[in-house]
Amino acid sequence: MNVVVVGGGPGGLYAALLMKRRDPRAQITVIERNRPDDTFGWGVVLSDQTVANLRAADPESGAVITAALHRWDDIDVRFAGRSMRSGGHGFSGIGRKRLLAVLQQRCRELGVVLRFQHELAPDQLEALVAEEGADLVIVSDGIKSRLRERFADTFRPDIDLRRCRYVWLGTPRRFDAFTFAFTETPHGWFQAHAYQFDGEMSTFIVETPQDVWEQAGIADMTDAESIAFCESLFADTLQGAPLVSNAAHLRGSAQWIRFPRVTCADWVHWLDIPRDDRGDTSTRRVPLVLLGDSAHTAHFSIGSGSKLALEDAIALDMQLAGFASAHASVHPGDMGAALSRYQAERSVEVLKLQNAARNSTEWFEHVDRYATLAPEQFAYSLLTRSQRISHENLRVRDAAYVGAFERWFAQQSGLAVAPDAAAPPAIFTPFTVRGVTLPNRIVVSPMAQYSATTDGMPTDWHLVHLGARATGGAGLVMTEMTCVAPDARITPACPGMWDDDQRDMWARIVRFVHEHTPAKIGLQLGHAGAKGATKTMWDGIDQPLEHGAWPLIAASDTQYLDGVSQIAHEMTRHDMQRVTDEFVQATHRAVAAGFDWLELHCAHGYLLSSFLSPLTNRRTDEYGGDLANRAKFPLEVFAAMRAVWPVDLPISVRISAHDWASGGNTDDHAVAIAGLFRDAGADMIDVSAGQVVKRERPVYGRMWQTPFADRVRQEAGIATIAVGAITDADQANGIIASGRADLVAIGRPHLANPAWTLMEAAKYGYAGASWPVQYLAGKSQLDRLIERERTMRAAAEGAPPTGELT
Repeated sequence: MNVVVVGGGPGGLYAALLMKRRDPRAQITVIERNRPDDTFGWGVVLSDQTVANLRAADPESGAVITAALHRWDDIDVRFAGRSMRSGGHGFSGIGRKRLLAVLQQRCRELGVVLRFQHELAPDQLEALVAEEGADLVIVSDGIKSRLRERFADTFRPDIDLRRCRYVWLGTPRRFDAFTFAFTETPHGWFQAHAYQFDGEMSTFIVETPQDVWEQAGIADMTDAESIAFCESLFADTLQGAPLVSNAAHLRGSAQWIRFPRVTCADWVHWLDIPRDDRGDTSTRRVPLVLLGDSAHTAHFSIGSGSKLALEDAIALDMQLAGFASAHASVHPGDMGAALSRYQAERSVEVLKLQNAARNSTEWFEHVDRYATLAPEQFAYSLLTRSQRISHENLRVRDAAYVGAFERWFAQQSGLAVAPDAAAPPAIFTPFTVRGVTLPNRIVVSPMAQYSATTDGMPTDWHLVHLGARATGGAGLVMTEMTCVAPDARITPACPGMWDDDQRDMWARIVRFVHEHTPAKIGLQLGHAGAKGATKTMWDGIDQPLEHGAWPLIAASDTQYLDGVSQIAHEMTRHDMQRVTDEFVQATHRAVAAGFDWLELHCAHGYLLSSFLSPLTNRRTDEYGGDLANRAKFPLEVFAAMRAVWPVDLPISVRISAHDWASGGNTDDHAVAIAGLFRDAGADMIDVSAGQVVKRERPVYGRMWQTPFADRVRQEAGIATIAVGAITDADQANGIIASGRADLVAIGRPHLANPAWTLMEAAKYGYAGASWPVQYLAGKSQLDRLIERERTMRAAAEGAPPTGELT
């Protein structure tokens, strides 16, 4: 094959040497616009896994790179006058110039042609390909790839310019750990990312949000002034060492830039190149394939840009090796299949890392959001910010750090931990709201059971369902949305709280929970609004009743399923007063039934949610328009309930933090809505998302709604419940320990296992969980089985995995 590589960074050089190593007959040419040692930045961070991959792909260059690495295990977080350290992370640093030199030398040894200071205009590409007789063009010309932009219709790049400005500097100060340092100024927060990459120098990246950068006047500073400004900000961290720049060839010596997150829908473009034969007017097809930053970027806060490019090169070479072994000559169709496999393989890995990088990026963009946390929790939040390092993964890396943190967290929760005793994981610490103390942080989510009688009466199903989860160890069990009137139901099988018979059945369930478990039980009250009078989930979710439907009301005339659902009519003031009275009467009955907790349902497009969202509230009176007006009726209902609910008992409010549809509420609105309910006396916000309109386009994933709970908690200053695809105790522990939420609601796992909380406690070896005495024999057996599995796993596993900055 004849291959042209455009871009002489680590990814392009490594792809060139791997292909030349695999096939010495191949003609490989690298074209680079800069000089051999021109580079932006100082050091490159590589994980242990990436280093192992390099050694396997090309042992010769891998050995030289390994010998040049500066290795460290610790992360040091410097915040609020404290230095907090965690170990076991397994990083290696190498100077970017040194890495380029190693790869350039290896290319020369193998016979790769390197052309430096060769400026290739995008419109000259076809001529170059024809002249070189290239069969393949690898585009690795970086974040600002001109070839990617020329063929943007094919690659369809999406470039998200992030909020922070940063400058990439170096310093002779040698750090013994990867160091994150934070400094507050009158304008806002600045942070430094520092790590040593050789025996003499360290990278020192300074970062701050755009508005802080502007207010600090850095845009008007000279290069020398901005560097001196950074030296002053981080004088304690630098300990007298200077900061220097090596980007003089890039329009100045101290560039403050914004990081572009790059994704591409496709990574391959085909050129039609005229054939060389005289008189032959046909063309041949030559693919361009993106690699590294040209195809994708991952924020420097997880140290993975060069890692991704190098691993792209390995994957591309492996796919082309498979193609070459099957074909003696170049067949475009078959090469296309190989390139498609390359994109498919790498896209999965890149997306995982980009998702982690997005989480990390947003954390650093909003340091002010977390600066109110205690230093211990601030550091823990930083370490787990990307969601790639979980609570238990952190324990594997540094058990002493996690143990000390758990002790601190437990003490903050009011537990006295004996000096020789291990503290419980965060989810097993108590949580107090007003006069109610939950024995742990696990909540059984409100989950519709559609098992009431047609007159709204809860049944023995509800007794067993809620009772089993309470005996299963959860700290708080919540009823499903319980309706305040017959016309407030979602389906005819939804339970109510509009008469005394219903109250008495609920009281029976509450008594069982109180008499047999330490759990608390809460009642969620709501009104279905435009989503009412439908079939049960298993008979046709959201489908309207064919018989026995009742009239529907909503904030405005609304049809949830266009052309299908019944049309709900806009509420009058008389309707509002009636509904408010129904909520108040249901609250009185909740008091009489003995519930510990009350939750008002203002999410998922139901009646009160329909007022909050501009997608469903089109009123022109005082209850429509801006957010303050849209929230007016839900706040009136809440205030009326709070007035009759005991002062020593909590009320939470469930909201949809994002409508996932154009023109709808976003997390910005969620913070404001939470603040309004906080001021009205709410104790906690149960932060869900979506289900407001059917045309929504949610972004799913692990713990996908937790970031909303996190933001509401930090910015609105109110406790939150996190929900949404939280499936194990490790995830829940990370959420609680980092301060992203105060409680975690577990739904589907509790449907599969009513004793989910007790099971997770047993896995942790936590002896403080309250098992029913009737089940202690089962606990003993479970403990033995878990210990046996733990012993077998420990024997089978080698050294614990390390090497992720994320």
